[in-house]
Amino acid sequence: MLIVQKFGGTSVGTLERIEAVANRVIETKNSGADVVVVVSAMSGVTNQLVEYSEYFSKHPDGVATDMLLSSGEQVTTALLTIALNAKGYACVGLTGAMAGIMTDDVHTKARIEKIDTTRLKAELKAGRIVVVAGFQGIDDKGDITTLGRGGSDLSAVALAGALEADLCEIFTDVDGVYTTDPRIEKKAKKLEKISYDEMLELASAGAKVLQNRSVELAKKLNVKLITRSSFNHNEGTLIAKEDNMEAVLVSGIALDKNQARVTLRGVVDKPGIAAEIFTALAHQNINVDMIIQNVGHDGTTNLGFTVPQNELDLAKETMQKLSAAKHVEYDDAIVKVSVIGVGMKSHSGVACLAFETLAKEGINIQMISTSEIKISMIVDQKYGELAVRVLHDAYKLDK
Repeated sequence: MLIVQKFGGTSVGTLERIEAVANRVIETKNSGADVVVVVSAMSGVTNQLVEYSEYFSKHPDGVATDMLLSSGEQVTTALLTIALNAKGYACVGLTGAMAGIMTDDVHTKARIEKIDTTRLKAELKAGRIVVVAGFQGIDDKGDITTLGRGGSDLSAVALAGALEADLCEIFTDVDGVYTTDPRIEKKAKKLEKISYDEMLELASAGAKVLQNRSVELAKKLNVKLITRSSFNHNEGTLIAKEDNMEAVLVSGIALDKNQARVTLRGVVDKPGIAAEIFTALAHQNINVDMIIQNVGHDGTTNLGFTVPQNELDLAKETMQKLSAAKHVEYDDAIVKVSVIGVGMKSHSGVACLAFETLAKEGINIQMISTSEIKISMIVDQKYGELAVRVLHDAYKLDK
């Protein structure tokens, strides 16, 4: 049996916690399983490294940035490897490049293209525990690349898929996936299982338990995924195919505070103008989320969209280079609240209940986006947590 285990920043945040992780890995190894461990940087380290780079430049060179940021995971990898060897267990630590993780060359946001498992399989065959630095790989020029925030989850899932692992466990500081953030709503309940699609929507809507690209890849590769706490032995949450589970009407409410809105007023209403705007944003690798366009009048229209807050400055620079709009407004005092559940496919009135619930609290909805299993709404930042609590109550998620 082969198990891939990933430990996040809080799980390896101190030397004592790294030792606890080593003991947990040893438990798994002693159960008879082969183990590949993927680790994040110690909590706070990546943010510190980002601050270091921004001392010199707000937009530092991508190659140099990746060289800097990847060092955090390499420190954890080395420390855990040393700990396991000291406890008498044969172990080898590998960087993403040493583990054969090949990516494209989009620095700080690279995508995994393939994994050469030759070294990994040889180490496992020799009976060693393999510890891999998450969040990183190497491009075809030999430059270190990083996979973006939460990229260690992606590393773990990709390795599990490439090695055809029996299980991929994502260890964090929470017991699993909850109906919403327990820090916002104390009545939130832990889910025993959730579908890939629901988890993907929750992750993309702001739930921080799993990174959305990792869930998307787990679904594609059919990786059996469990998220659980590294601080106890409680059962976690299983992420599985939808056809293996009951279609619950609503599974969870997510809050994404990393949102900013861009509104273009007086945009020339002609074919191709939207393509011009969003092509410019795409060339800067800016992730556009929700888009709304008003019906045109007098040859002009208004166009609004949201981007991550940390990409707003770059979006401003991009918009300043375009002459598509007479006036551009920016608002970073907003949040996105989302209602997610596979049961929406076969039930009516789900959106209506959300709108009515927020209206009763005097919460104005600025933008709306829907999919088969998700309703997302942009509201004022000050109402975000209230919106989560009243929606959680409205859909009776504590029952």
